[in-house]
Amino acid sequence: MEQITVGFAFCGSFCTLSKAIAALEAVRANYPRVVPIVSETVADTDTRFGSAHDFLREMERICDRRVIRTVEGAEPIGPKKLLDVLVICPCTGNTLAKLAHGIADTAVTMAAKAHLRNARPLVLAPSTNDGLSAALPNIGQLMGRKNVYFVPFRQDDPVGKPTSLVADFTLVPQAVEQALAGVQPQPVLLGA
Repeated sequence: MEQITVGFAFCGSFCTLSKAIAALEAVRANYPRVVPIVSETVADTDTRFGSAHDFLREMERICDRRVIRTVEGAEPIGPKKLLDVLVICPCTGNTLAKLAHGIADTAVTMAAKAHLRNARPLVLAPSTNDGLSAALPNIGQLMGRKNVYFVPFRQDDPVGKPTSLVADFTLVPQAVEQALAGVQPQPVLLGA
């Protein structure tokens, strides 16, 4: 495991960032080389869940390296083959749509595009309020893609938010290990 380099990317599902940080720490415990990546939205947006600056510093503390936060910074991931596996946790509906349609206009989507060109595993941990509505076709499309794996997910509030889906972030380390072996973690759909 020491030779594996993991990319760990965060998108703007701000309410899940603290759980995603815990997942990052768990991945870092298993893989000493972790490259942190954030979308520009995460890099620049302070929310009621915390300041962008504090979040970036925490990522850098955990990974002991600077965060990639621009398209230009993410682009070399492909040509230089910098990662063995890339995790996007949380992966928003917006990012799911961009990945499904080949759009690479953020640091995270560029990292994914650059990484996938090397036929290496991409692990998605969805967190989206429209997972069972507008984002569902994109999830389906990505599930059929080679080298794309999903962290098992569930409805996070079937009564209050009936179309919302969120991955079980505690399963991220297991999903990384399985994706490196070419296996989709099962079951993909978790019970409530």
